[in-house]
Amino acid sequence: MNTFACNGPETGTGPDCPKSVGTEAGKQAMGKLDGAPWWRGAVIYQIYPRSFLDSNGDGIGDLPGILARLDYIADLGVDAIWISPFFKSPMADFGYDIADYRDVDPMFGTLADFDAVVAKAHALGLKVMIDQVLSHTSAEHAWFKESRENRTNAKADWYVWADAKPDGSPPNNWLSLFGGVAWQWEPRRGQYYLHNFLTSQPDLNFHHPEVQQAALDNLRFWLDRGVDGFRLDAINFCFHDRLLRDNPPKPPELRVGRGFSPDNPYAFQYHHHNNTQPENVAFLERIRALLDQYPDAAALGEISSEDSLATMAEYTSGRRLHMGYSFELLTDDFSARHIRDTVATLEARMTEGWPCWSISNHDVQRVVTRWGGAQPDARLAPMLCALAASLRGSVCVYQGEELGLPEAEVPFELLQDPYGISFWPNFKGRDGCRTPMPWQDTTHAGFTSGTPWLPVADSHRSRNVAAQSADPDSTLHQYRHFLRWRAQQSALMDGDIRFLDTAEPVLAFTRTCDDQTLLCVFNLGAASQILTLPHGHHTLADAPFATATLDGGTLRLPAYAAAFLRTTD
Repeated sequence: MNTFACNGPETGTGPDCPKSVGTEAGKQAMGKLDGAPWWRGAVIYQIYPRSFLDSNGDGIGDLPGILARLDYIADLGVDAIWISPFFKSPMADFGYDIADYRDVDPMFGTLADFDAVVAKAHALGLKVMIDQVLSHTSAEHAWFKESRENRTNAKADWYVWADAKPDGSPPNNWLSLFGGVAWQWEPRRGQYYLHNFLTSQPDLNFHHPEVQQAALDNLRFWLDRGVDGFRLDAINFCFHDRLLRDNPPKPPELRVGRGFSPDNPYAFQYHHHNNTQPENVAFLERIRALLDQYPDAAALGEISSEDSLATMAEYTSGRRLHMGYSFELLTDDFSARHIRDTVATLEARMTEGWPCWSISNHDVQRVVTRWGGAQPDARLAPMLCALAASLRGSVCVYQGEELGLPEAEVPFELLQDPYGISFWPNFKGRDGCRTPMPWQDTTHAGFTSGTPWLPVADSHRSRNVAAQSADPDSTLHQYRHFLRWRAQQSALMDGDIRFLDTAEPVLAFTRTCDDQTLLCVFNLGAASQILTLPHGHHTLADAPFATATLDGGTLRLPAYAAAFLRTTD
């Protein structure tokens, strides 16, 4: 195996094929020559609609706001948008509690507004993916209102109902991810119902064939409206253990990771029985069979299981999901070892499927704060863009990543997230990554003419889109330039990946496609690094914002720098 000689902090590891960016004409001119599907290697831009742009002054972002900024998104050089839930909902979990899968909540607009977004996105060459929350509904959904009335109605078995134990306590020891018991008593039926998340998010019973069919019919509704795919929220939670067996306890030293904090009792168990059941695989195959009826449609599954990498491999093999992603790179561990071990482990397990990587989203602290601290270095954000987009797979970019936005501080009295309110102050919830997009340097950053649902962070206004668009050296411009450059490198789009042995804080790997190789090197630290390159002929590629220098076989990397080298034997 090729290695670098890493000599300490100040001393110290494919052919070009154009790919689509920008407008449809641009995508045709720079389309993949190998005929690979659009989602393979795609950059998917996540829009959190409540916080993107408010068009009517009510303080909440909406679909017309998305429509107004689609040109901005297309200009980033991404391939697709993923829109978080905009469906009719009481908003207990801000749209992830759906009351009607086939309608738009009035706060976001109308179905006609959604159709307009799809039409303009397609005209700009952007694919459209939407969130689908299949495992549970809102307690306000008509299905649940009928199911809870008695034990004999037509939808009596559409949700997970169970009798109390003889002493009146819940059926088993399952816990909700949002804290506390996962069972809620319903006096109308004299039974408990399961909720893996909020009490107001009852779990559907996917063991019932009619529930599966109803979910598939809802997917078809949106496919018929022109969407190009789905991001499937908590997709491994659809099925539960029929026998309702207790989950075993977990040792204290293992109560970490997977998107929740160790002070959450949910971390005290191995979740062997309340999710990730074997029956889910056959249902995923039914989803894939439906999607196969629509050319180019794709599914991206969010997976959080006891072994998420193994579940990603299982769920993307054969004719199941097209892509999967987990929380493995959404943790606090910013080390070359963690990234290398995570990706290498998945590569060893995922022999058929396709990964999608994410380092930031609407559920975790913004990445430049999570990995860069309270005062992140300005060079960190572009380097992280290059790193995530250079791994084998597709990549999700969360709105504001392209601006280098840090985590916003939201005082307790302004919190909206029930998760954060419950676990304050140890865990401040998810509001800090959900604050409004800053479009200009004004009181509410051009997000709304009214009062925003969450406050605009002072640290965000100076990083607004207008200012960064006018600055050729800004993080925004560096994102744009890198994503366009990446789109022309087939080694990055579809090549294999091989890690090299490097000491912290350097991460290095090769991406190889056909007879050409890119050596990708990243300095994850605040001190410069000098590395001795492995044998072979290396030349620096013309990658944007790559500030490394090459002197013979020695590579010098400034702090938080990325380097790309074309390599031949």
